Amino acid sequence: MALMTTRMMVRNGAECLGRSAPSLRSVLRCAPSTQRATLASPGAPTPVRLGVGGAGRSMVSIRASSVTTTADTAAATSASAPFKRHERIAAIKGKDQGKSRVGDTVQLRGWVRTVRAQKDLSFIEVNDGSSLSGIQAVVNGDVPGREHLDAGDITTGAAVVIKGIVVESPGGKQAVEVAVESIKLIGGADASTFPLQKKRHTLEYLRSIAHLRPRTNTIGAVTRVRNQLAYATHTFFQQHGFQYVNTPIVTASDCEGAGEQFQVTTLINGIDGPSVASAQSNVASEADITAAKAAAAEQGVVVKTLKDAKKEGKATKEEVDEAVAELLALKAKAESLENSPAAAAAGGDIPRDAAGAVDYGKDFFGKPSYLTVSGQLNAEIYACAMRDVYTFGPTFRAENSNTSRHLAEFWMVEPELAFADLQDDMDCAEAYLKHCLTHVLEHCDEDLEFFEKNISKDNLRERLRGVATSDFARITYTEAVDHVLKAKKKFEFPVEWGCDLQSEHERYLTEEVFKNRPVIVRDYPKAVKAFYMRENDDGKTVAAMDVLVPKVGELMGGSQREERLDVLERRIEEVGLEKESYWWYLDLRRYGSVPHAGFGLGFERLVQYVTGVENIRDVIPFPRYPGSAEF
Repeated sequence: MALMTTRMMVRNGAECLGRSAPSLRSVLRCAPSTQRATLASPGAPTPVRLGVGGAGRSMVSIRASSVTTTADTAAATSASAPFKRHERIAAIKGKDQGKSRVGDTVQLRGWVRTVRAQKDLSFIEVNDGSSLSGIQAVVNGDVPGREHLDAGDITTGAAVVIKGIVVESPGGKQAVEVAVESIKLIGGADASTFPLQKKRHTLEYLRSIAHLRPRTNTIGAVTRVRNQLAYATHTFFQQHGFQYVNTPIVTASDCEGAGEQFQVTTLINGIDGPSVASAQSNVASEADITAAKAAAAEQGVVVKTLKDAKKEGKATKEEVDEAVAELLALKAKAESLENSPAAAAAGGDIPRDAAGAVDYGKDFFGKPSYLTVSGQLNAEIYACAMRDVYTFGPTFRAENSNTSRHLAEFWMVEPELAFADLQDDMDCAEAYLKHCLTHVLEHCDEDLEFFEKNISKDNLRERLRGVATSDFARITYTEAVDHVLKAKKKFEFPVEWGCDLQSEHERYLTEEVFKNRPVIVRDYPKAVKAFYMRENDDGKTVAAMDVLVPKVGELMGGSQREERLDVLERRIEEVGLEKESYWWYLDLRRYGSVPHAGFGLGFERLVQYVTGVENIRDVIPFPRYPGSAEF
């Protein structure tokens, strides 16, 4: 805030201003309205003469000027300056590998990959994770910080800040390098114990040091591709008017009906080990419980008395409300003391009902609860109000599988489209996948080239470009089975109408029948699909679809949802689920039901497909699978 200084001369007495030193506020109060505006302006330097009162008129001369303090300047600068981070190596290199930056002074902030010394020259390769290749910094002569290099403190893994000038590189491996002007060691790394040395490490080994593996070429490249695919996911749906919805992690519903869910419960908290003693100390005594119940009962009498008095006009509504609130609090306290999970833990047992089953009424959520396997059902709620929505978040499955295709925790992309059928769903899935592949081909070429040479060892980019630019073939499940049955090759799993297609069948369709072209298979037998998929008129199939791609097989699956209440109720019963648990899902069909559809994409599978990385545990930052929950 600018400070206003005033210089005043007061002649004779001043009834309005008084005898004390006048304040600017008092002067403004006495000034005519046209002059107040002038005085109130911090930048008005013009002297103003004010007349005060009738006879014995006093004249006041005021000069206002603006004085800016150092704190004001700093605040203004902070408020006006846009947020900006230090320039990253990827930005320095740009699209021409840094040639246009020759002569510029830059600062490299990153981690040392390698250090080489030759007579008077030393070479430090620095990488900050923004690109696959870093920048070589050349130290020639005595520069500030050289002592760290001479002492051997700057080693692989060390964090440094290097200032220098971009110059053309005489070597053939890079277009430019940085001629070092100064080096600053930020954080050292003990070369004798640093786990990442300049040698090839297996991906299995890198999983055991997940806190350091992002510094490797492979995991760094995976991370950048994953980031761009996530960005492309959001841009695609946002550009098409979808609303992003966050669905719950904890749920009482089983979307897939498979039963492979992680249960969430507090009933076993402290049930074993040293915490038993602690649980016992927190258990209320019978006397405490009895006293709490008695207090609630007494308050109940008070509430009844007040309600009767209110009818006679002897008590107010506020008095009754206050008494009721106290009653509810006392009842909650009594119930909490009686049903505390700590009581069960202290006894070394889980609370059970009269039939001997676990009494989930005493659990935290009051019913069996699980980590979600899908956000789809919740997304449908919002689709039936907002039209088109999508959710993109973590999901969980307690499938005891150690294959390269399964994780216990994984991310799902799940759009839901209202006023849509299966055709709309297939169109959306095809457009979304093409958008993602086009985006990553444009923004991750260096990383994809690395995967092509070192991981997939094939024409990865050409394959992705082919999917991004070709029309997807669309066939029915029945046609797909016919193709497989006519195949002149043997499969590990035999196929017949009514069974689910295996990965080998899916890849045969995309790679051989349709010559490396994506395929969408639709109208699957209802016996192999979830209860919420719309039943077709034939009574045997549902309006479901799977998107198959070369080298992988199924990449996404979706369906038109069952919008008919009676059919959905029958399907829930057929698969053995409890209708009571899905009362709200059924309500969507009671009140303004509309045809709607959606699909789900396992995000890690998409990253696998784009990078060619074989094991799904290597395309997620911190993989969770049977026996592993480190980091």
